[in-house]
Amino acid sequence: MNQPPASHPDLEPAPPTQTVRVRMPSLPPNVTYVIIGVTVAAYLLQLLTVALWGYAIYQIDWLEIYGARINSAIRAGELWRFITPVFLHGSVAHIFFNMYALLSIGSFLERQFGHGRFVLLYFLGAFAGNVFSFLFTGEDGYSIGASTAVFGLIGAQVVFFYQNRELFGRQARQAIGNMVFIIAINLFIGLSPGIDNWGHVGGLLGGAMFAWFASPRWMVVGTPPEMSLFDQREAREIFTGAGLAVLVFGLLAMWGLFLK
Repeated sequence: MNQPPASHPDLEPAPPTQTVRVRMPSLPPNVTYVIIGVTVAAYLLQLLTVALWGYAIYQIDWLEIYGARINSAIRAGELWRFITPVFLHGSVAHIFFNMYALLSIGSFLERQFGHGRFVLLYFLGAFAGNVFSFLFTGEDGYSIGASTAVFGLIGAQVVFFYQNRELFGRQARQAIGNMVFIIAINLFIGLSPGIDNWGHVGGLLGGAMFAWFASPRWMVVGTPPEMSLFDQREAREIFTGAGLAVLVFGLLAMWGLFLK
């Protein structure tokens, strides 16, 4: 009697691939819009001040009055200058490119990080960048601009995709490669005179440091085909990241103030 050949497990057809939908965060990036609005308003105030009074009162440096990062002023106790330069810009091109970068990167990161973590990320990047500028430029060091905070966002985006590389797969590798290329190009351009490259480096390190502890770590939950993301990051980790960034760069600032 002839019998049908036994089936071999390697010859069995693979189960059909099922498409799974995962809902990504859709939080509106309101903080990003507010920061852009405040920064643009500050620039318009700069222009208005110069138009009305700047040339009539002995060519006053209004950027100095509004809070530019000036090392001698910081050493005199004006510590707010570690933050205020993020709202000041020297030209239309300067503010346009910084705000365009903030809109492009910040909108994505705010949806991932949430409003509160994004605020911490933005201003920790600004603080870290201005501390580095303070440390590694001369006594007459002077800088303005949001690029310190923008580089903090870039550093955080690299960390975010690295920590969620299993979820994003090839997209994560492409995003990290693009960010590394952008970092390299901008740091190379920053070697030109008049560009505060130390601020870029400090912002990058500050943003990456905070994100390493505080970036969302997404886990897919739910039942196919409708699934969603759950953030495994605990609140204590976020506070640890913020506290560590403040501690490290705060100590560096103190070293620059009292020991250098």
